[in-house]
Amino acid sequence: MGTNSPYCASRFSSVRRRSKIVQIGHVGIGGTNPVRIQSMTTTDTLDVQATVNQTLQLAEAGCEIVRITAPNVRAAEALKEIAQRVRAAKVDIPLVADIHFMPNAAMEAAQWVEKVRINPGNYADRKKFQSREYSDSEYEEELERLHDAFTPLVLRCKELGRTMRIGTNHGSLSDRIMNRFGDSPKGMAESALEFLRIAESHGYQDMVLSMKSSNPKVMIEAYRLVVSMMSEEKMDYPLHLGVTEAGDGEDARIKSAIGIGSLLLDGLGDTLRVSLTEDPVAEIPVAQDLAKRAEYWWQKRDDSIEELPESIDFYQFARRPTPNISFLRSKLSIGVSHVPAVLACPTHPVSETGSIIQEFAKVQTSAKDSPVEGLIIRISSSDDLPFLQILRQNLFGALPLLVIDDLREDPSLDLPKNQPHSPYLLWNARNLSSDSASYARFLAHCEAAGHQPGLAIDPSHLDTEILFLLKNLTTSPVLSLRSGPKMNSVFAYRKLCALLDLQDLKLPIWIRNVEENLLFPEDRFFSSLLLDTSILSGSLLCDGIGDMISVEHTGNLDRNRALAYNTLQGARARISKTEFVACPSCGRTLFDLQSTTQRVKESTNHLKGVTIAVMGCIVNGPGEMADADFGYVGSGPGKIDLYVGKNRVKSAIPERDAVDRLVDLIKEHGKWIDP
Repeated sequence: MGTNSPYCASRFSSVRRRSKIVQIGHVGIGGTNPVRIQSMTTTDTLDVQATVNQTLQLAEAGCEIVRITAPNVRAAEALKEIAQRVRAAKVDIPLVADIHFMPNAAMEAAQWVEKVRINPGNYADRKKFQSREYSDSEYEEELERLHDAFTPLVLRCKELGRTMRIGTNHGSLSDRIMNRFGDSPKGMAESALEFLRIAESHGYQDMVLSMKSSNPKVMIEAYRLVVSMMSEEKMDYPLHLGVTEAGDGEDARIKSAIGIGSLLLDGLGDTLRVSLTEDPVAEIPVAQDLAKRAEYWWQKRDDSIEELPESIDFYQFARRPTPNISFLRSKLSIGVSHVPAVLACPTHPVSETGSIIQEFAKVQTSAKDSPVEGLIIRISSSDDLPFLQILRQNLFGALPLLVIDDLREDPSLDLPKNQPHSPYLLWNARNLSSDSASYARFLAHCEAAGHQPGLAIDPSHLDTEILFLLKNLTTSPVLSLRSGPKMNSVFAYRKLCALLDLQDLKLPIWIRNVEENLLFPEDRFFSSLLLDTSILSGSLLCDGIGDMISVEHTGNLDRNRALAYNTLQGARARISKTEFVACPSCGRTLFDLQSTTQRVKESTNHLKGVTIAVMGCIVNGPGEMADADFGYVGSGPGKIDLYVGKNRVKSAIPERDAVDRLVDLIKEHGKWIDP
């Protein structure tokens, strides 16, 4: 797959992908239909009334499509009565049967619901995690077996007018796919295409695709790749988006916004679900907020935008190559060999030096493993310089980098020189006149004062003169972009990097999250801020762009710091705490997933760099835990299996003892530290 094979109409304007329209009951997906909101019940499907009640609650909350698990034929049969009771309540929301492992359950479910979701990794395969080399003839024999196993469902759905979702999960690829393509986005895409080709051979095309992973970076790459591969085969099926096993709370919303929001921004996605380990009704407002952003972006598309060649590979992650810069007298370095640095903005003006120092000290003391590495101080005139000097003297030894955000038009005042006993200064010119002469004067001042320069460039003034100036520098200034209301900063940063790469300029990039980036600041302010920050920073980080990141608009230094770190973790760009992979629960779940997840977190959330999966059942268990160090998986009523990676090492542990046994297991493998 070439690095410039298109997966979207534009990388610099939000243009919705053209897909065929697929009908799920009365709800149309794809084409020009709105992005549809989905969720899934968490009740036992055999508890018919409880499942009906939750379905009605979801419909009332604004959910447009409801999925219900059918782990066996009895559960599939129960869908008949569930559907009847939902319709009797005058609710015509389409219902979807979720199938794993059981073709006979799928055949039964197709009679009663509008859509059947199958997982191509386990529909006709039992996962054994066996390594085996397939000859071409053996691989073809496997595909013929798959054809025979899948055809009956295709014919039944075609006969009954049912839709099907081919739902690939990163965690449950078949052994055949794993041995040919590996546990990769390529394998995910090929797994889905195998099933699409079989269905099309029978003239059936009422299908939707999904490429889910608990890792947003993998998920983004897989969706991009499957769209590109479908295009090559003249396929245009709509896409269902989701980050699977996202977990709960802020972290889950950040991961979902990074994965789903980044794809919607590129015009991909026709329906979505935000998977939370919470009451499913809590998923709906988050999903609606993401869909609202997509509709806004698509309406604001700019067909006049010039497309530029990019040096990145859209289908395989790599950091954008930038020079490694070590800031003098500090342990902080940025560049391609280092994780992105975290900057944050204090709440107080520079004149309140005591309050800034106090706020900074409190944050650094409580966040030793994820500290503020650069403090952004905004000045407006030479009158602020004495206060700056006080900060430099008092923060020496406690802060690697002091970032001076220059809000003046003219930077000609005497810059305070870097001194042996003060934090290193990065002086950022944010409001320079947008001409190369102003930039040149500023850079000369920085060089004279021994400062690391930063340039905030107006995206509309990236002309050849400025690029020529940058190309002829002996230093490597850190670049950021000025933001304006409703400006799409993702596209602006992509343009900046593309223009730099055309000139072979590998300068470091500072991703700034400021109030001007907020798309709908009036909507539940922090929710809006969290989603916009996650999409802006996360989508760039998942493209390998970003050497420094700052959050400057929460109104609180600690929240600024925490949101920056959480966004980096969600994008898998920098791990600063325990990473949890937790499924959202469904009727297959064999314990109370929400309370169990909280108990696991309470015992292990101090383990920096350790990934722990909490799974309700084995459906995606060992596979989705491919990214996890340890797994906690329901294996029967009140029983838990424990995993190390993909390997089950403890079986049928009583639930009351399982968290303690998990801690023991982590200790056995040398990953434990005391809180």
